[in-house]
Amino acid sequence: MAKFKSSNKKGLPEISTASLPDIVFMLLFFFMVSTTFREMPMKVQIIKPEATEIKKLEKKSLVSYIYVGKPMLMFQKTYGTEPRIQLNDQFAELTDIADYIESERKTHDESEVPLIWTSLKVDAKAKMGIVSDVKESLKKCYALKLNYSTRRRAEW
Repeated sequence: MAKFKSSNKKGLPEISTASLPDIVFMLLFFFMVSTTFREMPMKVQIIKPEATEIKKLEKKSLVSYIYVGKPMLMFQKTYGTEPRIQLNDQFAELTDIADYIESERKTHDESEVPLIWTSLKVDAKAKMGIVSDVKESLKKCYALKLNYSTRRRAEW
């Protein structure tokens, strides 16, 4: 009997790349949906103070932020180097806080208004005078739920 030899040397089959564009677009879509962007540009520098007792807020959608800190370098020629208040994406004065709180309350449902927190993001080197003034303005417009944003102190 004769032996038949196959002259076809078969190697590994090539990997199909037909589904590669589908995978790339699926990943792209996932990251576009799940990524959140900062809603407003920061105009003040904030280095949060350290704290030992920290509690996270439940619903971040019910939090209004007030930023207090030294203006960024590009704004220091106009606004100086003293701590300033930032509401949304612009600098503000103490008299603007009541209007800001009222506008934040209007964006939420009436049943959620008592659950709204005001979070102060204050630079660690800011003087307490401006923070006290902000707190007084918040008292006048009955925004009594107040939170200070901090970072966790490194434990040794």
